[in-house]
Amino acid sequence: MFVETIAPEDATGEIAALYRADIEDMGFVMSATECWTARPDFLPVWHAFFEKVKTGFSLPMRDWRLITFIAAKQVPSSYCSVVYGRLLVDDLGSTGMVKAVQADFRNAGLSGRDVAMLDYAEKIALNAYRITETDIAGLRTVGFSDVEIADIALCASLRCFMARFFDAVGAGPEAAFVAPDPAFGHAMAVGRPLARTDPSA
Repeated sequence: MFVETIAPEDATGEIAALYRADIEDMGFVMSATECWTARPDFLPVWHAFFEKVKTGFSLPMRDWRLITFIAAKQVPSSYCSVVYGRLLVDDLGSTGMVKAVQADFRNAGLSGRDVAMLDYAEKIALNAYRITETDIAGLRTVGFSDVEIADIALCASLRCFMARFFDAVGAGPEAAFVAPDPAFGHAMAVGRPLARTDPSA
């Protein structure tokens, strides 16, 4: 981390509770959690907002992960790409499919619905000002409701904000997301290079 944050052993109150939740879920405190404590008052507020958005998401969590993955590529954010690339292996069935989606989601064997969703997410991450009502009409044509379209936009936009903050303060992917398959983990890096601590990576 590039900035001073609250270490797990120094955490108290709400921050300690959020750290414990990470440890119970992941076995460690993610730097994506700890980095918000550069502003000690901010982590609980941010966590409450983010959880409200995520738990209220109107599409399947698979879609959340796909949108996040494609937005992360365009930021570009190695941290978010590595983490969500790992999470998508179960959703998509193989590391090869995740690599194919990362390389070119339009020609990776995804459904037309998925391609339309990810095309919109990509445009948001790249040049949201270029989105027009024609883009929205196309999403409606493949079955997305306006609430779902708004949620795609919110997911992609939030990822751009979060990923840039992570990079700006030095949060990065934990070994747990890279170590199970170092070659795959390094292949997911799209921005800041990962530290190469494994000679097979």
